[in-house]
Amino acid sequence: MTNAENIGAPAAKAVKKKASTSSFYVAMRLMPAQERDAMFAIYAFCRKVDDIADDGVGTRSQRHEKLEHWRNDLRALYAGAVSPPIPPQARFLAPAVAQYGLRLEDFRAVLDGMDMDVAEDIVAPDLATLDLYCDRVASAVGRLSIKVFGMDEGPGFQLAHHLGRALQLTNILRDIDEDAAIGRLYLPREYLEEMDCCRQMDPAAIIARPQIDAVCRRVAKLAHHHYDEANRVLAAKPKGRIKTPRLMGAVYSEILSATEAQGFAPPRRRVSLPRSRLLSLVLRQGLFS
Repeated sequence: MTNAENIGAPAAKAVKKKASTSSFYVAMRLMPAQERDAMFAIYAFCRKVDDIADDGVGTRSQRHEKLEHWRNDLRALYAGAVSPPIPPQARFLAPAVAQYGLRLEDFRAVLDGMDMDVAEDIVAPDLATLDLYCDRVASAVGRLSIKVFGMDEGPGFQLAHHLGRALQLTNILRDIDEDAAIGRLYLPREYLEEMDCCRQMDPAAIIARPQIDAVCRRVAKLAHHHYDEANRVLAAKPKGRIKTPRLMGAVYSEILSATEAQGFAPPRRRVSLPRSRLLSLVLRQGLFS
């Protein structure tokens, strides 16, 4: 039985629909079946807990309790629960956890990141808090993924550190309008204060200011640094299936460059790469070889 089947047909269909709109889906589809199933399970977990944090259903306390429910269920999964059995909502993760040695602490880190959004709407975090957030919601996913890629933890965790942060910062820059619409702003406070953009804490007002372009370009520079560091890890050709993270980095660094070319001053539009360009990147990265 595949992980998609373990999720349940209706839920799997919904998750696949969301995945199909993601650039990650291209990379996942090109992986061997067993590894693809494991990555799909990781993705499904991330989508489920992200929906708890972002869908606005229920009070903050109720959403926190849903995340706690996940923590308890994961604890039971890793304890090898027999009586009572592994809770249904976590059961689809069992094959990937057993096959690839996925770490409980990385799943917990993702939940901690979701809880940061549930506890309060993040607005202009300081750089240390932003880095912690990126580690939890993105680099922790990378630490799970490198296990599936068959990488050793040394270079694998280094790759997860840098590529996770690069991807998350790219998404932050790509989604500033969508985030502001729900009262969030992930741009670092230090950059905003230096550009005199942070006198008030209303995200919509902050991102409407022309100085926001300079702030975002500083964040883009930080993201490029992490892409460069991730590429250094990949250039050393570490053990494992590195074509998939290489494609992820290539796609999202191009999205970042296209977003920079468009500029960050309002009005903005969310940049996406056409399918023809995605195919070109796949071919360039040699993923069909």
